[in-house]
Amino acid sequence: MKRKWTKRWAVLMALLMVFFTACGSQPSNTETSGADGEASSAGTESNTETGVEDGEKIKIGVSIWSSTDVLGSQSKRMLDAAAEALGVEIQYVDQGHVSEKVTASVDQLIAADCQGIIICNSSDTEMTSAIKSANNAGVYLAQFYRIINQETNPDIFKMATESPYYVGAVHENEPENGEKLVNILLEKGDRNIGLIGWEQGDATWLGRWEGYKAGIEKWNEAHADDPATLSEPQYAGTSSEGGSKAAEALMAADPELDAIIPAGGGGDPLQGAIAAIERAGKTDQIDVVSTDFLPDLGERLANGSMAGESGGHYADPLYAFMLVYNAIKGNIADVEGNFIDIQFPYLYVASPDDYTDYNTYFVDQLPYTADELKEMAGLSVDELSQWAAKLSVEDAKARAAK
Repeated sequence: MKRKWTKRWAVLMALLMVFFTACGSQPSNTETSGADGEASSAGTESNTETGVEDGEKIKIGVSIWSSTDVLGSQSKRMLDAAAEALGVEIQYVDQGHVSEKVTASVDQLIAADCQGIIICNSSDTEMTSAIKSANNAGVYLAQFYRIINQETNPDIFKMATESPYYVGAVHENEPENGEKLVNILLEKGDRNIGLIGWEQGDATWLGRWEGYKAGIEKWNEAHADDPATLSEPQYAGTSSEGGSKAAEALMAADPELDAIIPAGGGGDPLQGAIAAIERAGKTDQIDVVSTDFLPDLGERLANGSMAGESGGHYADPLYAFMLVYNAIKGNIADVEGNFIDIQFPYLYVASPDDYTDYNTYFVDQLPYTADELKEMAGLSVDELSQWAAKLSVEDAKARAAK
């Protein structure tokens, strides 16, 4: 299929949008990496077809809230390894989860001649603009850590399904994640739990919140004589300072607080919340669970500043990358009319022992080798889904032993 002739017009409009966005706010951080993962300038010519000839350079853009915070940097490390293994040029735009920057980032990457884009964070409404831009430019698009909610936004889901360029989404079961985390606290004896969200309306946050509330409701139904409470959320944004202020507000509001859940936001709000608890001298009194593994999680589980965490899933964007890569290569048939949905499992740790093998197979090294990344690039969508579903510490450990 030929790219639509409107691409040049879309690129011109994208450049104007980026210009006006920059005039009204801080510019997004943009980084281009070559196959060696180091910064390099974009130098590929735009293709005139959606497929690529053998030996032709592929360039994939990454619109991400941050490529430098805890989760973002882990995601970037995984994506850079995939780009190097496959000889793909990769370009990042940090958009800070600011709505106008999220939508502008797609146009910015299109203007940089990316043939495909993966994106997170992205609300369902922001995806409307992103999909329109991708359709106009003939650029493939996939989400990671996110999926369009078919129940609450059926029209947007339909738009994505009918798009010839929106490939699909890679995401987690967030309600299940939330329920498992709150159960870690309940089983430790915590009953007065404070909650920190990051952005109101964010689909992932809402899914986790649903799970926290479900866990509390099920506990209270089964333990009427030992009820637990969950506070209304304090919102922290995606900064450490925001997490610190939110934790301080929760502690001030409830002297009996014995647990806090910083729901996510990339890891920085969690670090701020932990720091606030430490300053208050309440590390031994307040348990903390969260999503997005910290780099020093093993130490924090040992010293009690963390009671448990879900995460370890920074390979999630890798699968979105592989979907877009295969769409560009022409290996995915019938993008139009289909919505590829790959669900990724969380890893859970609640003790230093839980963390030991994770540190070996996900921190000290990546969970996939260069050869495995090359093999992954040739897998079907069903096979990719199977690989994603089985990723665990045990899976990585077994493959490393071969």
